[in-house]
Amino acid sequence: MSMSDPLADMLTRIRNAVMVKFDSVKMPKSNVKVDIARVLKEEGFIRDYRVSEDDIQGTLTLDLKYGPHRESVITGIKRVSKPGLRQYAKAKDVPVVLNGLGICIISTSKGILTDKAAKAMNTGGEILCEVW
Repeated sequence: MSMSDPLADMLTRIRNAVMVKFDSVKMPKSNVKVDIARVLKEEGFIRDYRVSEDDIQGTLTLDLKYGPHRESVITGIKRVSKPGLRQYAKAKDVPVVLNGLGICIISTSKGILTDKAAKAMNTGGEILCEVW
């Protein structure tokens, strides 16, 4: 069965795993998902991620991060650009999430970046998701 929006599936798996306090979540691997996992790790939203090439597509495993009293670091994650309605932003129009407390992940010509990195490089692109 083919999936119409694999990125939305990734975000939903993360959202569901955080709600029930799982330590890790597995999903089918793709290059975009691995880049998003890299950004989430760099920004401190997840502990780590692993890529295993065990089957045809491979598996991406995210180790979720929690606070000292088991409160989740990711309180919200939302898909912005959808397959039916893409959302693009120029460098000066990149949105700010929760006054800078969250991040906006953007697919640019220079790779998948956060909103701050895209503004620093003066490049815009497709707004993939928001994380806070």
